[in-house]
Amino acid sequence: MKILVQKFGGSSVADVERIKRVAERVVSYRKKGFSLVVVVSALGDTTDDLIALSEQITNAPPAREMDMLLSTGEQISCALLAMAIEKLRVRAISFTGAQVGIQTDKIHTKAKILDISGDRIRQALNEGKVVIVAGFQGVNADQDITTLGRGGSDLTAVALAKALHADLCEIYTDVEGVYTTDPRIVSNAKKLKSITYDEMLEMASLGAQVMQARSIEVAKKFDIPIHVRSSFNQEEGTMILKEADKMEDFVISGVTLNRNEAKITICDVLDKPGIAAKLFKEIAKNGVNVDTIVQNVSRTGTTDVSFTVPLADLSKAKGLMQVFTKKIKAGRIIEDRDIARVSIVGVGMKTHTGVAAKMFEALAEKKINIDMITTSEISISCIIKKKNAEKAVRSIHAKFGLG
Repeated sequence: MKILVQKFGGSSVADVERIKRVAERVVSYRKKGFSLVVVVSALGDTTDDLIALSEQITNAPPAREMDMLLSTGEQISCALLAMAIEKLRVRAISFTGAQVGIQTDKIHTKAKILDISGDRIRQALNEGKVVIVAGFQGVNADQDITTLGRGGSDLTAVALAKALHADLCEIYTDVEGVYTTDPRIVSNAKKLKSITYDEMLEMASLGAQVMQARSIEVAKKFDIPIHVRSSFNQEEGTMILKEADKMEDFVISGVTLNRNEAKITICDVLDKPGIAAKLFKEIAKNGVNVDTIVQNVSRTGTTDVSFTVPLADLSKAKGLMQVFTKKIKAGRIIEDRDIARVSIVGVGMKTHTGVAAKMFEALAEKKINIDMITTSEISISCIIKKKNAEKAVRSIHAKFGLG
């Protein structure tokens, strides 16, 4: 039998009725002759609710204990789904990440998958059972539960598809596929029939919340086709592939928005070799990802260095910099939470000129100032004020004729 891995997000299993509908969908595929491995997220807002509970105890919970806490959400949903499938007279069994042999490193809350044995999954499939796996989690060498970061159930699904040599990985969500931008911001955003791994990876990294970026990295590395589709209808979604048919040969495929970043500026840093290396090494070794970096031209022997970090890591990064700036005798630290990142993504940018100018024109026409700019081979990002975020997306989306 062909192996199909399906992943259902939190909105797809938000309550009992939705769990029953997912069970019916899974059973329909089982009757078509597929061997099914189903990965589930926690019900609805369960993860956020658990985080809120922890915050009532402490503002600085131990990372290990957060993993113990947050992993329970997926265990609830996978057990309930297994019960719902069994009620439809199809045999099913639920497993935690540890039970199916998802081995990770020791970095709590952001663990990376090292290996998947999958022996218990294969045994259950051979017995004719539908296998339900709790997403977002694994176990490290110390047998401690670890979690894979926000959106980690996507990574669980893609990694299992690779380990089991599945024919396809389907990602079910509350939207019908990947759009040219967030349909909640631009009502005439267009669903893409297909998109490349590179484009989807850029879009996920730059704020598109359809899939976790790390899951796309794994899919690209092992060439695992992914079908992103809605759990609420039977419509075809968007295929994520190595190569995709470009919609009308558009230069860019999408516009993304990320409101969950912050900017840190360190003033009066000595302008001499090695300082920047030490600064960003200090941040990296503490597990904080840095994105856009700008260093001003030195005119007095010192310079200002600005960089962006995920909003969730702002306090940690600022604390590290307060210690570091004392060592190098730099000036004050300025934080800015009132920023957003608007980006354009598309492989067509490689062969077309004037793309950046067109994006900047779209922002200028709405009198939106740009604080920072960063580029890659297939993307351009601008850091702007958060209040202008949605206006910027609409203007850029219209400018490139994506609607």
